[in-house]
Amino acid sequence: MTEASTPLARFWDEFRHNTVAVIALGVVIAISIMAIAAPLISPQNPYDLANLVLMDARRPPGFVGSKGFTHWLGTDAQGRDLLSAILYGLRISIQIGLIAGAIAFALGATLGAFAAFFGGRIEALIMRVIDLQLSFPAILLALVLAALLGQGKWPLIAALVTAQYAYFARTAHGAASAERSKDYVDAALSTPLAARRVVFRHILPNCLPPLIVVATVQVANSIALEATLSFLGLGLPVTEPSLGMLIANGFQYMLSGRYWISIYPGVALIVLIVAINLVGDQVRDQLNPRLRR
Repeated sequence: MTEASTPLARFWDEFRHNTVAVIALGVVIAISIMAIAAPLISPQNPYDLANLVLMDARRPPGFVGSKGFTHWLGTDAQGRDLLSAILYGLRISIQIGLIAGAIAFALGATLGAFAAFFGGRIEALIMRVIDLQLSFPAILLALVLAALLGQGKWPLIAALVTAQYAYFARTAHGAASAERSKDYVDAALSTPLAARRVVFRHILPNCLPPLIVVATVQVANSIALEATLSFLGLGLPVTEPSLGMLIANGFQYMLSGRYWISIYPGVALIVLIVAINLVGDQVRDQLNPRLRR
């Protein structure tokens, strides 16, 4: 084992001793693989209107449809195979969660690090804006932005990024403020390096541990927010049914006994979010020295 791989090996050695976290990581990996392979393993393409048979709508689990294959989880109100719709919905949820989380990570970490590095009025202005945004619930801000920007993948991502980047900025500011006063930063400033290079090459890499913890939480939050907005009709269009929209489509049929239309997408969503949060909790415990035993 090389010396460079030792920290990662030590991290995994401690991680694997938490059985719950290992199982949760396995669930996240399995769901991700199924979502990526959805076009290959799904019995039906739920986005292809030519594959939908309205006569097969709201059929119970195990029903053999007109196309000849078994709908193991039943069908929804549009005649979509629910298993296929869930796999495609997971694909959309993971994709939006990762993209929104990555953009919010980059934007928030950069703002927080630059605010801590320059200080003065720049820091006061940036952090007052961040504090003002954090005083509002993220779901409320996302609802307003989604209503203003309209439906669609990228308007939804823009709303999620705007609602979440402040968490990364606050965390990066706290970590960068502690790094700013250290000797290696003063040594870097004594060289002709530009301030931008000092921030990105020296300060931000040392702020990654707490930012990684926030990232795991915010990815799960992005998935939950996307499902909430889609449930309310403010997320993705009807032609791209996400898990939230699948739950919304079956909500009106719950009292009539057709529980599967909403229950199964809801279970898939809950399992994914809980598994990501469990992995994030273990990562937080290992990266935060105060939580280590």
